[in-house]
Amino acid sequence: QVQLVESGGGLVQAGDSLRLSCTASGRTLRTYPMGWFRQAPGKEREFVAGFHWSGTITDYADSVKGRFTISRDNAKNTVYLQMNSLKPEDTAVYYCAAGNSFGPLLKNEYEYAYWGQGTQVTVSS
Repeated sequence: QVQLVESGGGLVQAGDSLRLSCTASGRTLRTYPMGWFRQAPGKEREFVAGFHWSGTITDYADSVKGRFTISRDNAKNTVYLQMNSLKPEDTAVYYCAAGNSFGPLLKNEYEYAYWGQGTQVTVSS
């Protein structure tokens, strides 16, 4: 069982940066494919970024390419989402998720096995 806890959300202005953290307990994240999703009010949850369990393959939603970066620190058992040049349309609850061990990069939320509780990101214009 993997327990995930997100942190780092907050209220920022357009153009600012934030770094979200997703810390795991129960298992090492070293062998899990990981992803970040977000859900804005009245909208469905959408894929933001993710990587293959090895960390060698990453993918991003078109809306965040060039601005967001997903990474993992194995020593801290933590996955990060660095968000730069934030826009009001990035406002959402952000969730991290883990797939099954040694799994591929996943973009479909239904393929993820473990979820955090979410952290709110609000970007004002």
